Amino acid sequence: MASTRLPGKVLLEASGKSMLEHLVRRLRKVESIDQIILATTKNPLDDILIEFAEDKEINYFRGSENDVMSRVVNAAKAFNVDIIVEITGDCPIIDPLIIEQTIRMFKSNDVDYVSNAIVRSYPDGMDTQVFKLDTLIKSQKMTTNALDQEHVTRHIRNNQDIFTCVNLIAPPNLHYPDLGLTLDEHEDFVFIKTIIECFEAQENPLFNCQDTIELIRNDPALSTINSHITRTIGN
Repeated sequence: MASTRLPGKVLLEASGKSMLEHLVRRLRKVESIDQIILATTKNPLDDILIEFAEDKEINYFRGSENDVMSRVVNAAKAFNVDIIVEITGDCPIIDPLIIEQTIRMFKSNDVDYVSNAIVRSYPDGMDTQVFKLDTLIKSQKMTTNALDQEHVTRHIRNNQDIFTCVNLIAPPNLHYPDLGLTLDEHEDFVFIKTIIECFEAQENPLFNCQDTIELIRNDPALSTINSHITRTIGN
């Protein structure tokens, strides 16, 4: 809730639902996910997120605001998690099928880490990371860098001589690395809200990544709403 660029962003609404509710609804459609844990902070501003979690009957954990790595580690320990599928709260229209594909890639290979965003090919906002808790604990013990602690898997990605990493590349129909579908700025909210409301009007609330890309390509003016925004390093 204390986002500096867009305070309270995860509870901004589109079609009568908060961005966080849109995200949770999509996560519930991922076949391989056993449980959803909202890993938020101890900042009193985030009390309202605990109310959300309780209302939606999802697990939650409160940890450090700045050391997100420790927050994720401790959240996983608290709920006896073995494999972590990390999705950031600013990806409200992430495609459940992409998440499922990333999980299956991880489970089918003897690797430490699988992501679709080490090399950007999918739209920004479809980012999925899968790794074992043990891998993250190993990484945590090896670094005290503040950026590594803020961006949970940065140390893993930057040390591929230590950790075996796999990057999923988007198929041609989903290749759109310059498309920003992540919630960072007010213009992102306007853009994502427009997309959600368009598909809600078509009675397609769980529209997928390809649906979104086709919408933008059929109406290129839409993407100009937030195309000027420079993205920061993600988790």
